[in-house]
Amino acid sequence: MRGFGGTIGLYEPGSGFLYRTPLPVKAAASLACAGVVLAWRSPSVTGVALVLTVGALLLGAHVSPVRILRMLLPAAPVLGVLALYQGWLQGWSAAFGVVGGIIACLLAARALTLTTPTQTMLDGVVRLARPLRVLGAQPERFALALSVMLRSIPYLAGLFVDVREAAKARGLDRSPRIAVTPLVIGAVAYAHRTGEALAARGLGDHDDGDDDGDDDGRDARPGA
Repeated sequence: MRGFGGTIGLYEPGSGFLYRTPLPVKAAASLACAGVVLAWRSPSVTGVALVLTVGALLLGAHVSPVRILRMLLPAAPVLGVLALYQGWLQGWSAAFGVVGGIIACLLAARALTLTTPTQTMLDGVVRLARPLRVLGAQPERFALALSVMLRSIPYLAGLFVDVREAAKARGLDRSPRIAVTPLVIGAVAYAHRTGEALAARGLGDHDDGDDDGDDDGRDARPGA
């Protein structure tokens, strides 16, 4: 994954008070950080959010300052372009409010995933989505979708890096077609393998809630 895992990676065992903090508290704090920096895009609010998120990683997860910077490296090009654009359009104070807010949200999300086991997070999604059963939703499928997403993003990010390095080694890094084509093929193949694995476990398109025990009932449903 070469760097991408530092920003969007999953749980890593460690020590610190964040590891002992219940998931609802950490999730609420992460959402609150995002809500505050989006609602009040001021340099002062952004500065406070950055101090809190960096402090949480330093003290709550015992993450070194160098590693915090490495977490942000994959997003640095986009953040740099955004900062220049905002600085030119609205001034550097506004640029700090926008880009600093994004950085605070990234670090808050990373603090959550770094200190929370994946299964614990998925169980939390199921509990959160349980009231939506009255609307026909299936909480377990929410958790499944999150699990697939969490596993897919680092894989695709690593695939992108591998493709780019392979193209560079062959002197073809300036050709978009050479870089994009293997990435698209790899992404489609990964999606196909994931779909086959889900279908093999009975998690295909058919609804698991057919209780009448009649196999012919599947053909009677719309779209079957």
